[in-house]
Parts: sequence; structure tokens; C-alpha cells
Amino acid sequence: MFWDTHLHCNFSGDSSADPEDMIRSAIEKNLDGICFTDHIDWDYPGPTPFSFDGEIYFNVLGALKEKYKKQLNIHIGVELGLQPHLKERYAAFVSQFDFDQGIGSSHVVHGFDPYYPEYYVGKTEDLAYREYFECVLENLDIFEDFDVYGHLDYVVRYGPNRNANYTYKKYQDIIDEILIKIIQKGKGIELNMSGYKYGLSHPNPTEEILLRYRELGGEILTLGADAHAPEHVAFDYCRLPGLLKNAGFRYYTVFEKRQAKMIRIP
Repeated sequence: MFWDTHLHCNFSGDSSADPEDMIRSAIEKNLDGICFTDHIDWDYPGPTPFSFDGEIYFNVLGALKEKYKKQLNIHIGVELGLQPHLKERYAAFVSQFDFDQGIGSSHVVHGFDPYYPEYYVGKTEDLAYREYFECVLENLDIFEDFDVYGHLDYVVRYGPNRNANYTYKKYQDIIDEILIKIIQKGKGIELNMSGYKYGLSHPNPTEEILLRYRELGGEILTLGADAHAPEHVAFDYCRLPGLLKNAGFRYYTVFEKRQAKMIRIP
């Protein structure tokens, strides 16, 4: 019925999952397909290296794709941790390989990942969140070689009060600017279910932002759990029908060879 098009395995620096175990989990959960989107996050400020050899990546995942082709559709993608100065390097990397999907994400904001407490030093939570959204706009202005923007409000997973004081309306001006720019560029966003895994009681982005994206004319919407372990593949997917219906979506999107395919929601 559904695809999970945002998941990681041991090609990502923050996952030790065997890719075959991720595939088996998807089959057990009766998914129609998955897309591996392992991390390329060059110049990452933390101790974890986020990079992989593209040729090895395609060789390993390509062999698994062939092995399981009768049981599961398997696509091969990438999640790029965008920073303005990496524009040319990322463009060159993406052009070398036949990716199905590219996720553009903001993990690093002016040298700091909001995952770490250091990002919030000397800032109010409000300013820290707003700086994050400004960084998303900076990346959108500079780089376009991706298909969907990942977990638009990623920052609220890790803020001092997480999403306790966070609402769409509080940041409506800049979030609307982000959504309009994404739509104008012919890109999409993802419905990232990992917010539930992190105890936020909301997906990333929140239900209000999903609805606003649709109101503004957004149609391209991929689905993903951002799993880094087999047990988190398709995490809380039981919520998807209600989330999609309430936001006004009749279709979701799967990318193949960087081309959007719209799949009707049952």
C-alpha cells in the first residue's frame, strides 16, 4: 500500500543496520517499496563522518535490489545535508550516479547541528528555531539538485523545550516563504514520521504545515520514517491515512530515476 522513501543503513554514519535487514523488515510490514537515502553530509561539525563511496553503495544495494525484486520494489537515493558552500561538490556527486531520489535536508546551521546543545548557546529557543528556518531558505536559494526537502522542522526534535512552545503560526511568515519557494521550484516535501519516534506527537513537519503546503498548491509529498534500524521501518504508518486525508492529499509521491510518480491513496 505505502512506500517508505526515507531510510538509512550502515552506509550512514549514524546507523549500523544491515541493508538486507531493512529490506526484510519492509517485506514483513507489507510495504510496496522502499528507497534507501543514506547520508552525505560533508563538512559535518560533529564526530560522526557522514559519507559513503557511491560505487560501493550502488553495487551493494543494486545486488539486493535484484535479489528481492519479486518481493519488494527497492529504489536507491541519497540524503544531502545541505550547506551553501557545498553546492558544486554536491552537484558533481549527484551527477555521477543514477539516483532515484534526492532528499535535501538542513542538518547544519552556520556550523552547528541543532542536534547538539551548543547550537542553542546564547540564543533564545525562538531565535534558534528562526535561524534554522532562515538556513533552509538560504539552501533553497543556492541548491536545486534534489527532489524533496526533508523534515522541514527538524530543529524541534532537539530544542530545549522541543515542540512544547512550537506552532506553525508562530513562524508562519518564514514557513510560508519556504513552502512557496519549494513549490515554485517544482520540488516537494516529505511527511517524515520520525517525530512520533522522538515523542513529539507530531510528524515532521507538523499537520498544520502539511495542510498549509496543500493549500498553497503543493502536490509532491513523499512518505518516510527516517528509520536507522529495522524496527523503525514504516514507523507508525498506521497514522498515514488520517494524516494525508486531513491535509487534503489524495496522492503521495514516489520518485524513480528522479521522476515523480503519483500514487493514489487507498
